Amino acid sequence: MLDLTPVLVLTIIFGAIVAMVYLGIRKKERMSMLEKGVDASVFFTPKKRNSYALKYGLLLIGVALGILIGNILATTSAFMYEKEAAYFSMIFLFGGLALVIYYFMAKKMVNEDDDEDSLMKK
Repeated sequence: MLDLTPVLVLTIIFGAIVAMVYLGIRKKERMSMLEKGVDASVFFTPKKRNSYALKYGLLLIGVALGILIGNILATTSAFMYEKEAAYFSMIFLFGGLALVIYYFMAKKMVNEDDDEDSLMKK
């Protein structure tokens, strides 16, 4: 761990400097847009549904299932998998599967929102 300490410290310092410069440039850009008369609502994205909780919830459920199935594959004598291969393969498999499920669920939610919006306009 002692060998990585300077690398981590430099990474944190560099990341903080980049973040400050980026935020300063973004603030100047937004202020100049406001001075030119642009409406402030362009800075905010419309909040339809907060799907981050669903995405990360499904991902964490997938990772947990991957760890569980990886443990079963690593400890069961019927399967001859190495412990690391069983864990990592199942974590990535179930984590990816959870994100694919999220994609289809989010697509369905967007379609339902579009249907509701079209009904309200009529």
